[in-house]
Amino acid sequence: MKRRLLMASAGALAGIAAAPRAMADAPVTITLWHAMSGQLGDTLIGLIDGFNKSQSAAIVQPVFKGTYPQVLTSSIAAWRAGKAPDIAQIFDVGTADMLSAGRAVVDVWKLSEMTGVAIDPATYIPAVRGYYSLNDGKMGAMPFNSSTPMLWINQDAFEKAGLDPAKPPATWPELIAAARTIKAKNAAPIPVMTSWPTWVHFEQFAAIHNVEYATLNDGFGGPDPKLTINTAPFVKNLSTLLSMEKEGLFKYQGRDGAPSPVFYSGQAAMTFDSSGIRGQLISSAKFKFAAAYLPYHPSIIGTPINSIIGGASFWPMTAPDRSKAEFAAIAAFFRYMGAPAQDAAWSEATGYVPVSFKGYDLLKSNGFYDKNPGADLPIKQLTRGTITKYSKGIRLGGMPQVRVIIEEEWERAITNGTDAQTALNNAVQRGNAVIGNFAKTAKG
Repeated sequence: MKRRLLMASAGALAGIAAAPRAMADAPVTITLWHAMSGQLGDTLIGLIDGFNKSQSAAIVQPVFKGTYPQVLTSSIAAWRAGKAPDIAQIFDVGTADMLSAGRAVVDVWKLSEMTGVAIDPATYIPAVRGYYSLNDGKMGAMPFNSSTPMLWINQDAFEKAGLDPAKPPATWPELIAAARTIKAKNAAPIPVMTSWPTWVHFEQFAAIHNVEYATLNDGFGGPDPKLTINTAPFVKNLSTLLSMEKEGLFKYQGRDGAPSPVFYSGQAAMTFDSSGIRGQLISSAKFKFAAAYLPYHPSIIGTPINSIIGGASFWPMTAPDRSKAEFAAIAAFFRYMGAPAQDAAWSEATGYVPVSFKGYDLLKSNGFYDKNPGADLPIKQLTRGTITKYSKGIRLGGMPQVRVIIEEEWERAITNGTDAQTALNNAVQRGNAVIGNFAKTAKG
């Protein structure tokens, strides 16, 4: 199927490559700084090669720059030095930073106007489009790798513990009961673990439970919101995790995606991780696995609603000598990557969700979801219920630093025995200082 999808894109590109007449006769070379490693990096490079081979006007050179935070930091530093990449892949929590970056970036809607290459926001799934749009609905960034976290199950460990792998825990009480059984039966060294601690257990927790994360509609309503993650629901959730840690049911493994290989190796029975690890699991896992919905606390919400996207998007960046031909090449590449064939091929190969309606429809029509049961769970989780002001997303200035602060306080609680309320009070105080400083800087 992947071959058919990639071949199908060739005809569509003919019109795209012809659109940016501002390009020079010789190929224009543009750089893309990214954070995709392993199987994800290989797949991205394959798509870029497809673009490069499908036309002669532009060449995209991918450059791996490390983790998401490293790409953000290096891109900003490079811009200040007048050497920014043409395109930077910036993770979801860097969105507010980039929207406030002024002349360092060119919003996608403006890029489209500049170059005459149509990039229609309406083609994108609302949960994706809204996250990367300005308040007036115009698109700021180009959606690319969008994901949402899932509960991943090591089905072999479940079977060893005598649990039914076809019935994953839906609630936290059910998850705790399963973890106790796994520990008692010694079915896996780690009953439960997590990657992306703050993204999963604070940001996504707030969304599916319809709980306020920060004032001003989680930051969408103004430049200086205040964190509210020390309220009762968050205290309950962190208390649950801390209690599980003490009981040996949960093991904190570190920040961001660094813990993921622990699950890949089969050491854990359950983990919280991005839908985007599906491709890696297919290529490397030596055990049966499946994705399930994020568990919820019945005492907080009766029926959970939509989760929110994570992942990253592409941002066009400026430089003193950036030419019209380069911007035209950026726009042509964006148009290519946003086409249904590429959207579907990326989703199929990686586990990231399709970001466009037509990409999703292409996967359905080709029978991908029928042949791969469960692969559509991330889309279903993203679209269940009705989006509220607390499940639209979170947009805070300095949000990467806020994530680190929350993780630091969580880690201190594990090490020092600090209770959840105190840890979160500290996180709110420190996080609000970061958000406030960002707001002052943005105002100039």
